[in-house]
Amino acid sequence: MLVKVCGMADSRNMLQVAALKPDMLGFVFYPASPRYAGYLPEKEVKTLDEDILRVAVFVNEEADKMEHTACRYGISVLQLHGNETPDLCREMRMRGFKVIKALGVETAGDFRMLPVYEKSCDWFLFDTKSKKYGGTGQKFSWSLLRAYRGELPFLLSGGIGVEDVERIEEVKENEKFAGVDLNSRFEKVPGVKDTGLLIRFMEKLKH
Repeated sequence: MLVKVCGMADSRNMLQVAALKPDMLGFVFYPASPRYAGYLPEKEVKTLDEDILRVAVFVNEEADKMEHTACRYGISVLQLHGNETPDLCREMRMRGFKVIKALGVETAGDFRMLPVYEKSCDWFLFDTKSKKYGGTGQKFSWSLLRAYRGELPFLLSGGIGVEDVERIEEVKENEKFAGVDLNSRFEKVPGVKDTGLLIRFMEKLKH
């Protein structure tokens, strides 16, 4: 199961979290976000452990700008959190990136739009639906995941905390479940993660 820690925005904290060996680290390049990563030193991100996939999060950004930013930071995975089309997702894959397409979930009907993205992306990310871009820090009803019958693996996001490990075990019943996206419930302040909480969560997962 993949563990993605998203919203890294502090150099020292980024290195502390990277030392825990998560599978993915996420960096938000949406200027309106309180976790905006555009001030991080490029070299520090580029020289992180090669076993950690670096993920750049964008919202309705132009293809050239996404590629330019990702290349500056040595990032190989793009997470698209806006209204990006399947054609744009496909173009970014053709440019050599893996693509995560985020989808806000409120009802089982929200999964109906996914087939058009299946040949354009590598993963879906299911988060709680919101009128704003980005995460809400709240869970949607995970029972809705039973309605997902797609071909692509998915990451689960939205208000996940240390206390949710047992419930995550139940989500594993869906064979397309690939991992979790951790953010606000593991923070001291936006962009700075509590490594103690992350350690507790990752140890509970192992056991």
